[in-house]
Amino acid sequence: MNWQFETGSPHDLGVTLSEEGCNFAIHAPSHLHLNLIIFDHDDQPCTIPLFAHNHGVHSVFIHDLGNGVKYAYQGKQGNDIVWILDPYATRLAENPFSTQVPAAVTYYQPFDWGNSRHPRIPRASTIINEVHVRGFTQSHPGIPEHLRGTYLGLCHPNILTHFKTLGVTALQLLPIATSYDEPHLQEKGLTNFWGYNPLSWFAPDARFASEDPIAELKQLVKTYHEHNIEIILDVVFNHTAEGGEEGPAFHLKLLDKKYYLLNHDKSFINYTGCGNTVDLTYQPSLNIVLDNLRYWVNEFQIDGFRFDLAATLGRHGHYFAPDSAFFKAIAQDPVLKRVKLIAEPWDIGQDGYQLGHFPSPWNECNDKFRDTVKSYWLRRDNNVRELATRIMGSRDLVSAGLWPHKLPVNYIAYHDGFTLQDLVSYNHKHNMANGEHNRDGHGDNRSWNHGIEGDTDNYAVRFRRERQKRNLMATLLFSFGIPHILAVDALSHTQKGNNNAYCQDNDISWADWTPGEDKEDFKRWLSCMVDARQTYMTPFIQAFSGHDRGRHRVNWLRSNGTPMNADDWQHIEAFALTLGLDKHGDELMFLFNGSEIPTRYRLPENSRWKIICDTSELAVCSREIQTTYMQSAHSMTILCRQSASIDT
Repeated sequence: MNWQFETGSPHDLGVTLSEEGCNFAIHAPSHLHLNLIIFDHDDQPCTIPLFAHNHGVHSVFIHDLGNGVKYAYQGKQGNDIVWILDPYATRLAENPFSTQVPAAVTYYQPFDWGNSRHPRIPRASTIINEVHVRGFTQSHPGIPEHLRGTYLGLCHPNILTHFKTLGVTALQLLPIATSYDEPHLQEKGLTNFWGYNPLSWFAPDARFASEDPIAELKQLVKTYHEHNIEIILDVVFNHTAEGGEEGPAFHLKLLDKKYYLLNHDKSFINYTGCGNTVDLTYQPSLNIVLDNLRYWVNEFQIDGFRFDLAATLGRHGHYFAPDSAFFKAIAQDPVLKRVKLIAEPWDIGQDGYQLGHFPSPWNECNDKFRDTVKSYWLRRDNNVRELATRIMGSRDLVSAGLWPHKLPVNYIAYHDGFTLQDLVSYNHKHNMANGEHNRDGHGDNRSWNHGIEGDTDNYAVRFRRERQKRNLMATLLFSFGIPHILAVDALSHTQKGNNNAYCQDNDISWADWTPGEDKEDFKRWLSCMVDARQTYMTPFIQAFSGHDRGRHRVNWLRSNGTPMNADDWQHIEAFALTLGLDKHGDELMFLFNGSEIPTRYRLPENSRWKIICDTSELAVCSREIQTTYMQSAHSMTILCRQSASIDT
């Protein structure tokens, strides 16, 4: 191969294809001399020297080099030759010289987006479902076998119909950027199923593709946009797959160690539990993360991001700074400031728990909601004051004056932890399959097995479990915030008590589509409840947001209809909440009975109330009541009445 080449441009890192050829640029201040290796169709290498610029970038422009060409970088560490993966690579290929460092492939294929556009769903109307691309479809009997576990499988009509029936407005995909299985998992014959160990931030994982991961991911996004459903990516910028000092080296370690937070002795600071921590106060680190986010939005029409261990992204040394360069850069970016931004607002380092401290318009995963609601229903903790705070939108953390842009992301179950079904079926974690002697995974699950650990045919136990699932989801859907629902929970999927199934690429993690009477009843109920939330609760969220929120009504009542007093907040078991718009507008009423006995509630006078749901019943009903209502033990009812029917 006799390529003609010249200096090239150092400004656009990665690969830039044009009609004249291809530009390569890489930030590599640790190397005085760096070579680009081009492979022909027989994997024969051709070495091309790169031109070094005075700010640490190396570049070369190769004439007449086009699409689908395999390449890698080669440098020196001491006397050793090292192979380096392009950190901006958008598609990977197996490197013929190393099984641990993939080569990249130059890539460009036009894609017809048709009339696809960002749905731009308002936050007050957003219903998020968290989905694993492979796990959700791998066992679906209605999807062709070759499409199961793929991007195309996830946009199959059967799956699309499922989400539309459930009223989902956004899919939050667990990481789809190419990840790397940690050595300790490889030794055990396991994989990093969740994908939270990124190898290449720009390259969609080929394990989820039939042929072309880039085109197929675009097809997934296009399909969901055509049905007004957003796609949110779970992204991991807090660390990379390079681990700590003894971990593998793929790119950043070899190019510039300052990509990572370092101690005074130049060793890695580990605020992530994964061996390294990306330092976004370092300009090249900030550049690559912002370039990557814009790439997803511009090239794939992605609608938003959920940031894993996002406190790391705002770190300035050992401390978190809400006015950090990363947050300011996104706030002024004409592309990124338009998409949804969701923070997992902590990491494991010093000053790492930052719930409520992220700048506007970031939304934050609200673990306080999760813990409070689980404790109330499953542990029977008499935490009414805390429960009330969470239902009303956790305004101790974020003022409603900043809603709807700063609404908390409320959830009961996430990918880490018990599924909804396991929350009501297990008292203890059962993680032996992970090969860590059940030591991994969270110990504070706040779950309740209702008398029997795991699956059972006992009707009474199953009935109580189904009631509790409805309690948890009704509380989630009718609280102020953005509901986040684990997608497999609509299927009543069990992980057999595994609360840390990150390495389980099998039926522990694969969504169970096996039909069952309890499962079908719950799925129908959940679909009706999501619809009810959009109809009844969303207007209240909109009304209680912003500067005019103070004109609306909030009342906390005893079951006899009288106002709660200071003592009631310490011990009351049966209580009610009423919400009203303006002085005489629409009303919602919530009856909470956490006690062991049925309790009769006296309802506010005047017109009839319509029952939205009673969690002690298997189906969502629509009957009306007027003066009193008998609420079963360990259950709740949500009522509404419209202003036209209220006697003023």
